[in-house]
Amino acid sequence: MDLKEKIRTLPDEPGVYRFLDESGSIIYIGKAKNLKRRVSQYFTDPDRLTRKTRVLVSKIRDLEHTVVGSEEDALLLENNLIKQYQPRYNILLKDGKTYPWICIKSEPFPRIFLTRRFVKDGSLYFGPYSSVQHARHLLDLINSLYKIRTCQLNLSEEMIAKGRYKECLDYHIKKCDAPCIGNIGRDEYDAQIESIKNLLKGNTGALMREFKAKMQQAAANLEFEDAQRYKNSLEMLQQHYSKSLIVHPSITDVDVFSLVFEEYKVYGNFLKLNNGCIIKALNLEFRMNIEEAKEEVLTRFMVEIYNITGDKNATGEVLVPFMPDQEFNGKNIHVPLRGDKLNLLELSTKNANAFKFQRLKQDAAKFEEEHEGAEGYGGKISKAVIMLKSDLHMDVLPMHIECFDNSNIQGTNPVAACVVFKNGRPSKRDYRHFNIKTVVGANDFASMEEVVYRRYSRLLEENGELPQLILIDGGKGQLHFAHNALMELGLHDKIKLISIAEKMEELYVPGDSTPLFLDKSSLSLKLLMHLRDEAHRFGITHHRAKRLKGQTSSALTEIKGIGEVTTQKLLRHYKSVKRIKESSFEELVGVVGKKSAAAIFAYFGKIVE
Repeated sequence: MDLKEKIRTLPDEPGVYRFLDESGSIIYIGKAKNLKRRVSQYFTDPDRLTRKTRVLVSKIRDLEHTVVGSEEDALLLENNLIKQYQPRYNILLKDGKTYPWICIKSEPFPRIFLTRRFVKDGSLYFGPYSSVQHARHLLDLINSLYKIRTCQLNLSEEMIAKGRYKECLDYHIKKCDAPCIGNIGRDEYDAQIESIKNLLKGNTGALMREFKAKMQQAAANLEFEDAQRYKNSLEMLQQHYSKSLIVHPSITDVDVFSLVFEEYKVYGNFLKLNNGCIIKALNLEFRMNIEEAKEEVLTRFMVEIYNITGDKNATGEVLVPFMPDQEFNGKNIHVPLRGDKLNLLELSTKNANAFKFQRLKQDAAKFEEEHEGAEGYGGKISKAVIMLKSDLHMDVLPMHIECFDNSNIQGTNPVAACVVFKNGRPSKRDYRHFNIKTVVGANDFASMEEVVYRRYSRLLEENGELPQLILIDGGKGQLHFAHNALMELGLHDKIKLISIAEKMEELYVPGDSTPLFLDKSSLSLKLLMHLRDEAHRFGITHHRAKRLKGQTSSALTEIKGIGEVTTQKLLRHYKSVKRIKESSFEELVGVVGKKSAAAIFAYFGKIVE
């Protein structure tokens, strides 16, 4: 069954669709309320698609689908399949790290510890925490407030009753109540665990009241050491949570999501509030490979966060900058317009921006460290060069780039220009002009082949420095002829070759009719456009000068007795016809002799005094 027939027979039901390329690889996975209607949109009205989506559609050769019971099921299945197959054109989570959790182990006399493994064995997990330092600080607070065991002994009733264990150092330094020797009962120990659960959930108000009541009761009973211990615990708890952001007592259980878009990347921040206190904060970075609607991106971000935190079925209020493209059962999702909730959303956006700048700085530092002094250029690598290497999937940094442009007007004075950029900046001493020698008339394709061949055959003869990237100003035609020149020289597999077409700023590579589109605001595209514009300016300047020189030469050779040699001598000395006309007879005699000077004076209607 061909692709059109598969689309025509798709069901009008919710589900997940998968696009495959000619090799059978999945290149895109999507969800739909109505499979037939959604998939048909890719093929029935291509003008409404974005440029990158049109590229995706051009590569689709086959289609698979899965019908599910609801739109929410489709969303969950889509998310799982994207993680499994990581298709080229889907939004992909860039964060490869595993977040830390605090685990209360499911066992007699539970241990509490930090872990990055989420094991479904009945244990309780709190988190995840975006900062391991924050998680460790919480553990330190717990260990300061409570006497919880750290050993891995099997503390079943039978083993304790047999007296197989002895108390350890933690007991002697008052860090543990030694349940291993029966020094504390299960009920008393579990009461500590319940208090710790409240602490990790952010229910600190009740915990503080509990410590305060115990402190007052101990003091009334003249148990001053116990009263001091409860006072210390209360102060530690107050000190820790005074560093947390208290938004407003009326804002209780709220989730907050915000997104910041930067070129083809998305930076998201998630805040979770409990009793007015931020108890959880996470940042995620996504990469967009086609231009998806911001509402779809927000939905994917929310699904990913709820998968990580395990809160997807919890009820509550959700604050967002704009509505996602799908509802979440049990969630009251809305956009705040004023007051404390709007301030909270702005705080989340501020955190997303801070995360963006942090990641950009980290990426730049990482690339600079990896490529410091690359290709013998030394110094700090241009970020545009680094991004261009990534966007063009190059194996080496394009530290040396050359761009070619043809110039002719109605076939006259055909010339070409080659500009050179090193480390993302013009190297004007390496610019070159070419007068077309072997091509007659306005044939940009053949002219491009000639100048590319001449440029690199000479560099090979002179052992000159070859570029890592060649940019051709033009479309597929100029690119094809430039590629022919490189093939003749044996350089087609040694130098990356691309062309840039001016109308849509699309890029072409040899052998692929489908253009590559870079983000309009990306540093990579801006660098390529700078190269293209500089080559055009340099070529036009040379073409204009050559045309003017030709006009001037033509005017002088009309003078009887003035030939090509004398014309060139005059132009070298005077630079223009105007200055020749204004010159004195004596000065002209000194340049071209008395006879030629008299002919020039007579031509311009001047009398020799």
